[in-house]
Amino acid sequence: MVPPEAAIAALVGHAFPGGTYRIAHWENFLLTEATGSAPLPEGLAHPAHLFHVPIAGAGTTIAELFELAQAGSDSSVTIDYYDWEYFAPLREDVAYTARGGITEHARRPAGEAGAVVDSLTYRIELFDEAGTRAARASFRWHFWRLEA
Repeated sequence: MVPPEAAIAALVGHAFPGGTYRIAHWENFLLTEATGSAPLPEGLAHPAHLFHVPIAGAGTTIAELFELAQAGSDSSVTIDYYDWEYFAPLREDVAYTARGGITEHARRPAGEAGAVVDSLTYRIELFDEAGTRAARASFRWHFWRLEA
């Protein structure tokens, strides 16, 4: 089912509740090991944490991102890009404050009769305990819609 374009376009400017996220040592250890990397020195967090820390820290979930976009669990969703910017290294046991939301929407035909793609861009910034910006994650997902 294709939701009205105006309903999806109205998501631009939506702010996530915000919150904090602390990367625990065990979590960093497991993620680092899963990537095949050696443990990082001095409590440095593996860079791949920017995949999930901004979303969880901003007070949302992947399921809620699907719900906002009116996409069910059977919907086809593809990732256009993830852009990770580091302004300081992420570290274990630091409470990072996360703020962000939906910054862009575009709809285009998907080639099949009645099919469209809604593209939503998200941006979430992380700030350390001193309030200094530590990182920014920007990402775009494509929600493929088919007429029922």
